[in-house]
Order: sequence, then structure tokens, then C-alpha cells
Amino acid sequence: MARIGVLGISDGREHVHERNSDFIRKKQNLLVESLRGAGHEVVEGGEPVASNTSATAQARRLAASGVDATVLYYAVWAFPHFTMLAADALDTPLVLAASTDPTEPGLVGMLAAGGALDQIGRGHTRTWGAPDDPELLADIGARATAAAAASGLRGCTFGRFGGRPMGMNTAVANTDQWQRSFGIDVEEIDQYELVLRAERADTGEVREAREWFEQYAAEVRYDGDKLTPELLERQIASYLAVREVIAERGLDFSGIKAQPELTENFATMDITEALLNDPYDWNGPKRPHVCATEADMDGALTMKLLSDVAGTPALFADVRHYHPDRDVWDLCNSGQHATWFAARSDDPAVNLSRVRLCPEVFFFPAGGASVRHIAAPGEMTLARLTRRDGHYRMQLVLGEFLDFDDTTTEELVRCSTPEWPHAFARLDVSPDTFLSRFGANHIHAVPGDHRAELRAVAELLGVELEEWSR
Repeated sequence: MARIGVLGISDGREHVHERNSDFIRKKQNLLVESLRGAGHEVVEGGEPVASNTSATAQARRLAASGVDATVLYYAVWAFPHFTMLAADALDTPLVLAASTDPTEPGLVGMLAAGGALDQIGRGHTRTWGAPDDPELLADIGARATAAAAASGLRGCTFGRFGGRPMGMNTAVANTDQWQRSFGIDVEEIDQYELVLRAERADTGEVREAREWFEQYAAEVRYDGDKLTPELLERQIASYLAVREVIAERGLDFSGIKAQPELTENFATMDITEALLNDPYDWNGPKRPHVCATEADMDGALTMKLLSDVAGTPALFADVRHYHPDRDVWDLCNSGQHATWFAARSDDPAVNLSRVRLCPEVFFFPAGGASVRHIAAPGEMTLARLTRRDGHYRMQLVLGEFLDFDDTTTEELVRCSTPEWPHAFARLDVSPDTFLSRFGANHIHAVPGDHRAELRAVAELLGVELEEWSR
């Protein structure tokens, strides 16, 4: 959750401020308690601002505390120039929040302050309601969460294992543009580094991980050719190798090319990528590390934003097929669907009980296990950062992952590649619009409705928003 600063703004007349200060504090305390109850960390500015010097000093203290966003709170009429001085001392996104208690003109104070900010071009958002109003809290939380996700990109390092996969232009971004627009550095890493380190991996830990899969997965379908214990261990060793590079080079998120070099001469990276994106491995809970299949840079960037906003792993998938008779999309990919998506449980045993490790198909002569499962049902936010004429846009749609009976599921799976993971989705957009305008072959998703946060992320990053609905 986000770190939010809260600063109450008051009237500059001493006798009026003295009359109003208790009222402001009461409203502000309830707002702070409500935000904390929603899981956010809150830093208060101190006494309500009633002078020029107080506006600047308190705003500077909040800025120094490292808040992601600042709420300027209006429970009463407030002198607008206090807002202007505070805004000048703050470099965070601003949310102007007004109490709607009719006994005091809080809305008037917010509108006067907002208009003044408009005149100098200082961006801000506005919200209003009782201090414990769920909609007001959701507005503030969405903006602050978006601010944390957007600002959190700056100073990050993306690790790209390998280069452009199979001529896929949409998987390669301009590193100068990333540095300029998002503050992200790109570390280029040869895939041979992964092979060398995998060969040196701890054999005891590799064996422990293989046995973990064999114990908890619904099936490990060894066939003596494309999937053997040795090949599965090679994939696990690759995970350990990438994890080692992540720690050494300080990578915040990453992508692995894999095709065709590794998939034809070493092993597929499905297990490696799934484990990186999962919130656990055989050692217990861990922080997910966003890793994109086919070293898809814009895909990884989208996944990082989604994961930071939702606090969950993010899905990576091909837009494989549309079934018009059911209005269902098959989102399926040979790389990672984190095993967490199988049931979205905190218990890895529950998720793995729905996962089958299957021998890879003809595309990948080197073999290895694919991570086969059907993503659990529920509301989902789907998005992708794409580029049009060199400019970024956030393409965004709400959807739902669907649950079918075993017969229907098997029928749908057999239409494409049964060995791979699938998410059967219904999207809030017509297929004609989606297929005509979507700017990539990969799409990404997290559970829940996070459109408000992503709208704010797009605004804060200066990215065009293209949101669809039927």
C-alpha cells in the first residue's frame, strides 16, 4: 500500500482558525484513521495550516518524509494561497480532498484552491465526501497507489537475458526512451551466463525442488524424452542461476529471450519464469520477481506496474484465440503463467494441486516441462503498454476469467495447445475493436478492478490512455 501525507488547510484569520481548529482536527483524524484502516501508511503534517510560514514548513516536512502522494484536506473555508505555498514545496502528486459536512464550507475551500492551482498549471486531482466515505478513501488510495507505482520505476534496473526474440519488434523498447521517460536502466545479459551458472547450481537444492514439484503438483508427466527428471532439474537450475544474477546485479525485473537458442539447445524457461513470478518456491514465501517471456520489455514493464498496483503476481499470455460462439478468449502462452494463478491461494500446495508439468511440444526440441493449468475464475484487469509512432499508450480493459466444467474445458484446451497454461477470458470490448487496435501479441492481467489506479499511472507517466468498454 501507499505512503500518504495529509495536511489540513485552514483559515488565515486567527480568530476564525481558533474557532475551526478542533473541527478540522476531528475530521482530519477520522480521515487518517480510515486511510490507515485501509492499509496505507499515513504521515501527518501537524497542526492545520493557518499561516504562510506554516504552509511551507509543514509541506517541506512531508516532502522530506518520502510520501508517495499528499492529501491537502479542506474541512472549512481555507485561504487558497496556503495551498499554493504548500504545493510549491511538494514534488508529490496532490489530492485535494474536501469534507462535505454542510455546517462548514469545505467544498468552497477546495474549489478556490483547485482553481488557483489550475491557473499556474499545477496538476492535482479532487475528491470529496465524509472522511470515512469509502468512495473518498478509494479515490485517495487509488491515486496514492498509482503514484507509488509510477515513481517506483525511477532508479529500477531491467535485466534482459538475450535480445530480440524471433524478430518480435514489440518485445524490444528504446533504452534511451526508458531512461528518459521512466528512469529505468537496462542491463544486457547474455543467455550463456544463465547456462554456465545453471551448470554450477547446488545439486542438493535442485533435487529438493524437483521432489517438491513431484510431491505437490497434480502430475509430473515424465515421458523419457521431452521431460525427464534431468531436464526438470536443468530448468530448476536455470531458476537458481537467474536468481543469482538478480541478486548480484540488483535487477528489479527481467525478461528471458529463450527462443530459439535455449529452447533448441538447452531447455525451455517455463519453470524458471513461473517460479520467478510466483510468491513462493520450495523454500517458502518470497517476493515475486516480474520476469517476461521472450524478453518482452514493454510486457515486463506493464507487469511490473500491474503487480505493484495490485500487490499480486501479474499474468503474461499470448492472445491465442477467440471463440465467437462463447464470446471467450483463450489467453495461452508457452512461457509463464505463474502457478499462483491456478487457484490464487496463499498456499502453494493448493495452487500446485491444479498444475501439471507436461513434456514440451514440437516447437522446443531441447524439451523441458511446461506449466499446464487453467487460471482460476474471477474479475481481472487486463492491460498492456504499447507504442504508436514512438509514443507510449496504456491499453486497458476490464475482464473476467471464466470457469467451465471439465468437458468444456478439455474441448477448449484441445483447440489450441493442451500442454500449455490457459486463461479463458471474457473482455469488456468487442473482438473487432480489440483485434483492430491492440498493439501487441502479449497481454497481461491481475485480479480485481484496478482501472482507477492504472488511469492515474498513465496520467502520472505522461502516457496516453486507451480504455475500452462495450
